[in-house]
Amino acid sequence: MTQSGGPRIEINLAKIAHNAEALYRLYGSKGIELMGVTKGVCGGPEIARVLVNNGIRILADSKITNLQKMREARINAEFVLLRTPALSEVDSVVKYADISLNSELAVIKSLSATAIKHNTQHKIILMIEMGDLREGIMPENLEEFIEEVLKLSGITLVGIGANFACFGGVKPNEESMKKLSALAIEIEERFSLSLSYVSGGNSANYSWFMDTESTGHVNNLRVGESILLGRETLCRMAIPGLFTDAFTFVSEVIESKIKPSVPYGEIAQNVLGVSPEFQERGKIRRAILGVGFQDVLVSGLTPRLDIEILGSSSDHTVLDAKKIDLQVGDEVAFSLNYGAVLSVMTSHDVRKKYINVI
Repeated sequence: MTQSGGPRIEINLAKIAHNAEALYRLYGSKGIELMGVTKGVCGGPEIARVLVNNGIRILADSKITNLQKMREARINAEFVLLRTPALSEVDSVVKYADISLNSELAVIKSLSATAIKHNTQHKIILMIEMGDLREGIMPENLEEFIEEVLKLSGITLVGIGANFACFGGVKPNEESMKKLSALAIEIEERFSLSLSYVSGGNSANYSWFMDTESTGHVNNLRVGESILLGRETLCRMAIPGLFTDAFTFVSEVIESKIKPSVPYGEIAQNVLGVSPEFQERGKIRRAILGVGFQDVLVSGLTPRLDIEILGSSSDHTVLDAKKIDLQVGDEVAFSLNYGAVLSVMTSHDVRKKYINVI
């Protein structure tokens, strides 16, 4: 418990740098290059610069405004739009992204026309559906799709990729990676191409990478959470040698009183439209923080003290302080999961404090 004002998120750049370099060397040992995913930190130039300084030369983000932010901060990297562009934003995609991930021919045709208009060449990676059922071209339609893409000017096909464990929770395993490698070989032979990127997935690929004897044609992964939080994303297992505490959320106690543990009176829905349930604990010390789900994904917070989060509204979070005598003005620190980091980094009302020592 400290006293210096909040709410804030403390971001340890030295720990992120350590993670980035360690993963760069680990994956590089088997010929896999990383795209550093910056969407979780809202394309923050401070963090983007750390990634680049520790070997990661490609930065990927799902928000064009984040790519623009990093470009304007003169981050020396190649920039990738991490999701399929909308038709309405192709001008900005060509302007701010060197590469975009694509799965719709109509969008690629629009990117082509825009690139020609601006006398430039836009690079694309085609996403292939391999089971997770988010974005991707069905494998049986891939050859015909590529034939159409190769007719377009202003567009250069530089790779293929697949998504895993983001929507459907499907694991990237040895079988799926061999299938992706085989597709890459087929494409290269059929169309006399050399694919620069065969992007096999994301932070969920750690277990496959550690277990496989050969990565095949897979030479790229899109990694964010492992760099920021030191974990793989299938079971949130900590990766040996990495820091899992580079981010700390801090908020101030605005009320601390002994009160009943169960609300009393006639119960209806709360602000989220649900009827909450509470455990009878007798009288407890209920401490309130001046933040809520408008500021942070409260369910993604874990207290660093032996206290419990009872729930939250839009701008209050209620704690059971248990045996800790929290008082008004005290600050409480929390660890964050990836969703909580993302929500905090997009909140204008949470101060960002950067730390550069381990």
